[in-house]
Amino acid sequence: MDNTGRSYLYGILAILFWATIPTAFKLCLARLDILPMLTIASVVSAAALFIIIVAENKLPLLKKNTMADLLHSALLGFVNPFLYYLILLKAYQILPAQVAQPLNMIWPIILVFLSVPVLKQRIEKKSFVALLISFLGVYIISSQGKILSPGHADMTGVLLATGSSVFWAFYFILNVKDKREESVKLFLNFMFASVYLIFALLITRSWPENIEASAVAPAIYIGLFEMGITFYLWLKALQLAPTTDKISNLVYLAPFLSLILVHFILHEPVFYTTPAGLLLIITGIMIQNRKRANV
Repeated sequence: MDNTGRSYLYGILAILFWATIPTAFKLCLARLDILPMLTIASVVSAAALFIIIVAENKLPLLKKNTMADLLHSALLGFVNPFLYYLILLKAYQILPAQVAQPLNMIWPIILVFLSVPVLKQRIEKKSFVALLISFLGVYIISSQGKILSPGHADMTGVLLATGSSVFWAFYFILNVKDKREESVKLFLNFMFASVYLIFALLITRSWPENIEASAVAPAIYIGLFEMGITFYLWLKALQLAPTTDKISNLVYLAPFLSLILVHFILHEPVFYTTPAGLLLIITGIMIQNRKRANV
């Protein structure tokens, strides 16, 4: 199999794993509180990424990190996965899975507006159009099948789901400016986040006294297939692709595939407004990402 074929294989595997995550989040949250769930997932993800680093003989790159690099990783780990997932999982706890996931997808639009103060970039007119279309999609999804009934959705959950995209966009900017090897950066992010989460568990004393395997298993799955291994597969797909455009567009399949799992495993009735609003959000992102004809 050539590099293009391997790129699509890795990309499709990553998308299939990510499509299962809204269901896994809901199944896990039904059995375990957010903090212990995220701690297990983060530790498992850090362990998986460390194994990948060892298998690829990248330990020397890990040892080359300076104190400044480690401090940067400590900041990245605090933003994501620590803050980002705490906020996102709270949204999943409040909202139906089919609503929480697509609301989180607006981060590419948020990224453009964060780039103004952080990267000193200029906002193009199309960005405002993209933002308007995407937020129309957010409203439609939030209506949960009742477009003409404002206030039907749980606004706290909606704000948390959309607000989590701000943290992801901020993390993306910080990560892009960091030129270290990706798997090394990811491992350090999850290592620091795991430390923060363990301290949070000790302070809040929120680790359950009796924890069952049925609660731990979904958290381990999330650590492997929402975070560690799947991030690695996606990065490999992008690295092997002749151009990243077609591979990157695969990510838009995940929310539609996840609706099938959410319906048949969680038995959530799929609101007609969910795919409709999702299409608007994706349209906004594509407008934002569209290059000028003379580029």
